[in-house]
Amino acid sequence: MSSDPADPVRRGKYAALLDPELWDYIDKVNSWYPPEIVAAPIAEQRAVYDRMCAAFHQGRPEGVATRDGLVATAAHAIPIRRYQMADKVAAAVVVYYHGGGFVLGDLDSHDDICAEICAGTGFEVVSTDYRLAPEHLHPASFDDALAVFEWVAATGTLPIVLCGESAGGNLAAAVAQATRHHPRHAIGQVLIYPGLGGDETGRSYIEHAEAPLLTLADIDFYRRVRSAPGQSLDDPTFSPVRDRDFSHLPPTVIVTAECDPLSSDGEAYRDRILAAGGRAWWREEKRLVHSFLRARPTVPRAAEAFMRIIANIGALGAGR
Repeated sequence: MSSDPADPVRRGKYAALLDPELWDYIDKVNSWYPPEIVAAPIAEQRAVYDRMCAAFHQGRPEGVATRDGLVATAAHAIPIRRYQMADKVAAAVVVYYHGGGFVLGDLDSHDDICAEICAGTGFEVVSTDYRLAPEHLHPASFDDALAVFEWVAATGTLPIVLCGESAGGNLAAAVAQATRHHPRHAIGQVLIYPGLGGDETGRSYIEHAEAPLLTLADIDFYRRVRSAPGQSLDDPTFSPVRDRDFSHLPPTVIVTAECDPLSSDGEAYRDRILAAGGRAWWREEKRLVHSFLRARPTVPRAAEAFMRIIANIGALGAGR
């Protein structure tokens, strides 16, 4: 087999399914963060991932102001970054949880995405630097995600929209479920290609088990690395789609990528909310892959999908 990553044989069924500009993005990601790095020490993985994120960073839109802070808990402080439009009063606040498999990422890795959400909606955005595995096993990341929500609820009056991508989508969903009866519960949530702990015999898990940028083996690795001994997969703070009660959740938009093993999680989560009498929408973005938000500057499909996501956040924050 050819070692050329552009070889159609290596790309398999995705060679013609994905647009050339998306393949350029995939190849660039793999040049920075190759698939085999999953075998490297965690510290090395993080260093390489951070360099990749810096290379893809688009800067912040004009008018977006930021300030870093800490949310104190009894045991430790959680770093946060707040984004606000300098010349506009926000009508809502977005609590954002970054992706990275619960192992990678921080306030800088998704900084430009948060800034663009702020600029696109006019809402304040609070990004959360939750603790990472394997140093901090479940439920550490969930506990931090919940603590930041509770801090935002206690220190402000703006309507709250929860938002997260990939691992962060898992955290947003878990927080929404844990706080559904909170006096300041979220008025909406937007989950972007989330991993919700779905059934791996589902459609996308089988059809896209070897998809570019996220495979079933990757998903299994990230699940194992965050699991404490004896971790139950049915714990809703670990696998939100396996909860037994989907009532009283806020209006929910789930956006997935067609060529992503996790796409079925979004469909299943929508169906459970609808069955419980709630409001939920699932949109599978065609001919895209996991992590497509980072492709938005060069891939038209990704840019259009991101604009739809910003519109969804704006609508939910306005109570529509």
